[in-house]
Amino acid sequence: MVDVVLEEMRIRSLGVIDDAVVELSPGFTAVTGETGAGKTMVVTSLGLLLGGRADPALVRIGAGKAVVEGRVAVPPGAAAVVRAEEAGAELDDGALLISRTVSAEGRSRAHLGGRSVPVGLLAELADDLVAVHGQTDQQGLLKLTRQRQALDRYAGDAVAVPLAKYAGAYRRLRAVAAELEEITTRGRERAQEADLLRYGLEEIAAVEPRAGEDVELAEEAERLGHAEALSSAATAAHAALAGDPEDPEGIDAATLVAGAQRAVEAVRAHDPELSALADRIGEIGILLGDVAGELAGYADDLDADPLRLAAVEERRAALTALIRKYGEYDKGVDAVLAWAERGAVRLTELDSDDERTGELIAERDALRAELSGLAQALTDARTEAAERFAAAVTSELASLAMPHARVSFDIRQTEDPEGVEVGGRTVAYGPSGVDEVELLLAPHPGAPPRPIAKGASGGELSRVMLAVEVVFAGTDPVPTYLFDEVDAGVGGKAAVEIGRRLAKLARTAQVVVVTHLPQVAAFADRQLLVEKTNDGSVTRSGVKVLEGEERIRELSRMLAGQEDSETARAHAEELLATARADL
Repeated sequence: MVDVVLEEMRIRSLGVIDDAVVELSPGFTAVTGETGAGKTMVVTSLGLLLGGRADPALVRIGAGKAVVEGRVAVPPGAAAVVRAEEAGAELDDGALLISRTVSAEGRSRAHLGGRSVPVGLLAELADDLVAVHGQTDQQGLLKLTRQRQALDRYAGDAVAVPLAKYAGAYRRLRAVAAELEEITTRGRERAQEADLLRYGLEEIAAVEPRAGEDVELAEEAERLGHAEALSSAATAAHAALAGDPEDPEGIDAATLVAGAQRAVEAVRAHDPELSALADRIGEIGILLGDVAGELAGYADDLDADPLRLAAVEERRAALTALIRKYGEYDKGVDAVLAWAERGAVRLTELDSDDERTGELIAERDALRAELSGLAQALTDARTEAAERFAAAVTSELASLAMPHARVSFDIRQTEDPEGVEVGGRTVAYGPSGVDEVELLLAPHPGAPPRPIAKGASGGELSRVMLAVEVVFAGTDPVPTYLFDEVDAGVGGKAAVEIGRRLAKLARTAQVVVVTHLPQVAAFADRQLLVEKTNDGSVTRSGVKVLEGEERIRELSRMLAGQEDSETARAHAEELLATARADL
């Protein structure tokens, strides 16, 4: 028995169910009840817990919302536990608590281990917890994609390993093909782009801008434009500090400071405080001399050449033109240089189109050759697995009252001149290989194998699906299976065999079956009865475990439509005895 077990579900205000608890157990549980009693709400509830679509029409009339809560026992370290804990969920005494709420307005909320989570996370966990099968799932088995996936799942690593390599090569081929198409189909656009880049880079190279040059030239232009005023100001300031040679009688700052220093030098020895002031006056004199000298040098060096100013303005105009075309005003020449750097890289890329095209063509051809080999390996692995899978399912069908039925697979490819070469033919290929896989059924000797969509009745399709799951249980078990009306269109001996195979499946997994057939229910380890109250609702007391006499009465009702029929009662006891003998 597997460690993951769906222990119970509490359902409130969902369909005809007012408030009920469905207690489940390991092994085989059958859910029975009269038509319309709400048995399928068990399947619907589990679907909601597993991230299914929330339909506001499911909310019970008069209720504001429907709530489904589930408790799943899971071992530490299980994949579902790891993913749940990553989302912040916590286990409750070794169990994972799942909750789904659907409002009458259509809003849906999900909780996992006490933490609000996206509904999509519940769907992620579903594959590791429960396999739900109903009429829609049987229809899904008719799709070729689902049939190929089933075969690949059965084959295991024999297909999974080459398929993983194939998928990686396929993705790379798609990327290479897309790049090659872009280069070839946009060749004119890329050539025009290269011409524009080349022109721009040549224009920038002709000017030869330097980083920060525009700022330097702006400062120089400002200085040259006011050279006369600056020179006059510097000369006047120098005269005020150091004196004017043309006015020997004038008083200047240096002379005044020198006089002040002489006045205190004569008496500084008598007071330390005055001595300190004398030193500071000396420092002022030195500073005045330095500033006066720098002012004289500034005035002498000041360039008032109008030719230089014109040259500066011409250079600034050339830089401004570049900034307008290739840069940004607030970033100046630096943005132009950055554009040139990017443009040079892009131009190199565009100029190497011919070389890159050759590289891509060579890689494409190598990848196509690799895909051919991997696709052949996939086909071989699928063909080998298909024989074993078909034989195993055929054997199971013999135990499901279809002793003469034969299941086989048609693995074929479609010719495509644009495809890859496999087995000397050029065939279409996709992300999963080159194979189209179709499940065929020959229901009796002499009947040609036909696709199950055309060759199987509803009851036969139910048995094929169950046979597939029984085969899977031995190679790739799912912790819990929930079957809704898997016995549709089946009766008599076939129903007994379905019950027997479900019981076999329950030896390695938890199996929950919603059924109307007593032959199936008799094989269950536990039988739950769903029944309505007088007001048409299902309450907490409306879902109960049947034991002893109660179970015989329910089986009698399922057999004859009446609980007190002696004939039905005897038949029910016989069914239970037969089932127990098998177990």
